[in-house]
Formats: sequence, structure tokens, C-alpha cells
Amino acid sequence: MKRAKVAVLISGKGTNMAALLYASRQTGAAYEIVLVASNDPEAEGLKLAEAEGVATFALSHRGMARADHDAAMDRAVREAGADHIALAGYMRILGMDFVSRWEGRMLNIHPSLLPKYPGLDTHARAIEAGDTHAGASVHLVTDDLDMGEVLGRAEVAILPGDTPETLAERVKLAEHQLYPRVLSEYAARPFDPDWLVARVRERAMALPEAEETLSHGMPCFGIVKGKKFAWVSVDHHGDGITALLAKISGADEQAHLIESDPARYYRPPYFGDGWIGIRLDLGDTDWASVEDWLLRSWRAVAPKRLTALMDAADQF
Repeated sequence: MKRAKVAVLISGKGTNMAALLYASRQTGAAYEIVLVASNDPEAEGLKLAEAEGVATFALSHRGMARADHDAAMDRAVREAGADHIALAGYMRILGMDFVSRWEGRMLNIHPSLLPKYPGLDTHARAIEAGDTHAGASVHLVTDDLDMGEVLGRAEVAILPGDTPETLAERVKLAEHQLYPRVLSEYAARPFDPDWLVARVRERAMALPEAEETLSHGMPCFGIVKGKKFAWVSVDHHGDGITALLAKISGADEQAHLIESDPARYYRPPYFGDGWIGIRLDLGDTDWASVEDWLLRSWRAVAPKRLTALMDAADQF
């Protein structure tokens, strides 16, 4: 399986970075670390990364405008070929432009059971509240601090007599177990056939009077008591490919699409010139484009009573 390329941003010791790095070298890991970057050239984690043969980048933020420093970090991450970012003790708030550019591809680990206790002093707040458990959460990074979608949590019991320091030590152990697992699961999604089929299903079944069947061993979507408008090919005849099969205008469009991007588009066997195969397993699927393909394909077979209703709705 293709592995996702991850850049890790740190500001200090980099213990979570180390956990991610060593886990990435285990059998079955869905990601590899291609860069460790820091806003502190003296960060201890940089030395470990260098010793382990991982590329590093460091640039102090002192004296720099936030946007300029963000741009430099973004450039380093992209030049390293990363397609995901993992924040691991990165003690800089990233600007909205940076966050927007990496939307859905940047993860962070936070030492609380989100949505409880975003921000700082999480362990003290959990103890003061009388909670029985604290823990850690891995979440997607958004403009709203520590409030992105939570991808995984690990609970840690709060013991009698715990201080923020003693609790933090155990939570850190949990973080080192949690972060690599969640990152690997998340990085594998764009290549996981079940996840890809589910994403297509969600969009196809949102179309009017759509139904799902199994046809030729593939998930198939059509109009109830009507024609089919899409298939999802999953390792069909052992080709190892997961792809959306959608209707097109004919041979000329098919040839043009394949010529424009032969890695993504192909002529699906047994379907003829009126269909195009669109690979979903390349790791960079544009789901808005998939939605457009499904709608176009649905319109090509839907009865006029349905298309007229949709056209009318689109005017409002």
C-alpha cells in the first residue's frame, strides 16, 4: 500500500514525534515521516530526527511576522513532499491561511478528552473538576483552537493525590500509544477501499430516488426502477484499483480525459465508450469533483420529472 508522507512540527523535546517516527517504521504503518520542522533551532527533537536520518528544518519565529514564518514553514513542508502535517508539541498558533491550506490534512494531539478543556492547564482543570479520568485526543486542526473533529481519544485514570505533573506523565504515555495509531488510520483512509466506497455511497445516495445494488460484483447506483448511473470498481478482476465509473458523452471525451491525466482516468473494460473510470485510490481525490461526476452521471439517466424538479430547486 502507498504510504502517506507526513511532516511533523515540534517546538521542544519531540517525544510524540519520536513515537510517530518509530511507529512509522513498523510493519503495516500507513505513513512515513519525511520532515521534522521546528520554530526553535535548538529544539531537542531536531537532534533525534537527524540521528534517525530524517530531514529537518528549523527557523526561529522571533522577529518575524506570523504570516511570513507560516509561509516559510509551509514552503519547507511542501518541498519535503509531505501531504499531511502532524503537530507534536508545536507551540505556535498557526494563521488562518496556513490552516486553510492544510484543511483536512493536519492533525494535532491535545492532553485532554476533548471537547473538555481546550487550551492550557488541562490536567489541573481536570483534577479541580473532580473528574475520574483525564486523557488525550487527536483531532483535525481548524481555525477554532482544539475544536476540530476528534479522531481518537485515550483515557487515563486520575489517581488519589495526583498532581498536574504526575497526571501529565501518564497522559504522555497514552499519547505515545494513541497518536501513531490514529495517524496511521487517518493516513490510510484515502487508499482504503471500504472508506472510498462509503464516501461515494454517501454522495450517490443523496441524489433523488437513488438506490444501491450489487452488479457485476461491484457496488452500483441507479435510479429506483430505472437506469444505472455509477459503479465503484474495487479490485475488479484483480486489477488492484478502486475507481468510480461514471457516464460521459462518448469516445472523444473519454480519449481527452485519459490523455489529460492517464494516471487518474482509464477506459473501464466491458463498459464501452460511454463510461470513464476515475481512480479514487491515488491519495488526492477531489471529492467535490466526484460529487460533480455523480450528479452529471445521474442527470444523464434520470427521468425528466426528476431533473426538472432539481433544476427548479437550483433556481432558489
